[in-house]
Amino acid sequence: MQRQKLKLLSDKRGMGLGEMYPAVLTIVLIGIVLGIGLYVLSKVEGNITNEAAGDAVNTTIAGLDDFADWIAIIVVVMAAAIILGVVMSSFGRGATGI
Repeated sequence: MQRQKLKLLSDKRGMGLGEMYPAVLTIVLIGIVLGIGLYVLSKVEGNITNEAAGDAVNTTIAGLDDFADWIAIIVVVMAAAIILGVVMSSFGRGATGI
């Protein structure tokens, strides 16, 4: 069991093409949820009369907006991992496993 864990930790091939579908699906779902969440919060904020509650909703919208800015960076990192995985798998690996 310990040997399998070490083998998994030492296997640094990057992301392969087979792992692209779940990664892309996850990013798309996060984008959809963020979009719907921000839309709902903006509609709720327009109907709130309590100032403290309005400030809390505005703070939440600003926080989600800051998180949404990171999605483009995450997509670039995932694309780089996929490209590195494909490039590394195209070169033959020796007996050392490097």
